[in-house]
Amino acid sequence: MPSFDPVKAVPLPTKGTFMQKRTIALGATLAAAALVAAGCSSSKSSGGGGGTSGGGGRGPFTAVQGKDNANVVPAQAKLWNDTHPNEKVTFKQQSASADDQLSDLQQHFQAKDPNYDVVSVDVVWTAQFAANGWLEPLTGQYALDTSKMLPATVKAATYQGKLFAAPNTSDGGLLFYRKDLVSKAPTTWSELIADCAKAKAAGIACYGGQYANYEGLTVNVAEAINTAGGEIVKPDGKTPNVNTPEATTGLNFLVNGFKQGHIPKEAIGWKEDESQTAFTTGKLLFLRNWTYVYNIAATSSASKVKGKYAIAPLPGMDASHPGRSSLGGHSWAMSTYSKHKASVLDFLKFESSDQVQRLLLNQGSLAPVLADLYKDPQLVQKFTYLPTLLASIQTAEPRPITPFYTATTKAIETNSYAALQGQKTTEQALKDMQSAITSATSGGG
Repeated sequence: MPSFDPVKAVPLPTKGTFMQKRTIALGATLAAAALVAAGCSSSKSSGGGGGTSGGGGRGPFTAVQGKDNANVVPAQAKLWNDTHPNEKVTFKQQSASADDQLSDLQQHFQAKDPNYDVVSVDVVWTAQFAANGWLEPLTGQYALDTSKMLPATVKAATYQGKLFAAPNTSDGGLLFYRKDLVSKAPTTWSELIADCAKAKAAGIACYGGQYANYEGLTVNVAEAINTAGGEIVKPDGKTPNVNTPEATTGLNFLVNGFKQGHIPKEAIGWKEDESQTAFTTGKLLFLRNWTYVYNIAATSSASKVKGKYAIAPLPGMDASHPGRSSLGGHSWAMSTYSKHKASVLDFLKFESSDQVQRLLLNQGSLAPVLADLYKDPQLVQKFTYLPTLLASIQTAEPRPITPFYTATTKAIETNSYAALQGQKTTEQALKDMQSAITSATSGGG
């Protein structure tokens, strides 16, 4: 058994996962271990003034996160615990289901549990948790330097002008395409549709994303609407603004894709895994998905596209409306109820350090939040997709930043799904979506 605290798991029922799929980077475990050994620092130098920052109590604490699919928890725990013997962290893993993770965190926050000291927060949960008073603002004695972080990740961790979480990992949607069938990636929707003739000639489907009735559909719909110049909720987080010509254009890109056959009929049930499988088994020309697909396509024994694919930013509506990915990723947030906030503050700084960010990328293929790492020659040589991913993240838009996110995303999923199935017109779907979000933000959600 390792010398650090054991990693615990919370037994929760498993549902479909969202943005939890990550692959372990190629042969990076030994390199990461060497990085851990070489980069250790003392508690006094890791932030918080070594116990004199005035940041609250110190002592052992618990960090709660979703299932460690990327296998990065043991190395992080050892790195921290070896240098903080009196402030050891115990990582408590939840299930792989984002829905179950959210429910678990809500239950413990509502119970004011002091043992959930620091929690991993999906970028779409920050506003909801902050509005409920569950997260300690990272201001004043808890201030965190974000100057080296990607602005989009900081924006997603901010609510009403205050930072409530420390960005830890990021992600952006990418367009995977068959470079053996098209000479270059389409930059606009019309170019993509024109290329569908090449898919037909090759006997495969053209374009796909995630269109099942779940959170991934919200991601895809938000991307289409934002790309067309629309929005779902105004910056105040409470006022819906989705019943607009721009939103109509965006949703129609997907609706017409199904009607005209650019998107295959079976894609109505696709989540991340199903769409990834369609592409890597050679049945799809273009795929919208996350970075984890890159390694699967390159290394899986089932992949039929090895050496035949490339990646690009998501296409835009036209030259003046570039593609807008939905921002992915997670942040670490300090619980209001923790009794060891000084230790947690140091942990937040530790997790956003160059050392740990490199570890997360090298060992878990997790997109860093530090801008400089995307330009590091050695990392770019190893992870060739980094410049493209950076472009995606830099232009990404968070899904609606609202304290009523659970009800808001349900309204998006339900009505968009009905439109894609042809059960509602695009106009009726957006009208009903607007009404449902209005109800939720008026206290119904």
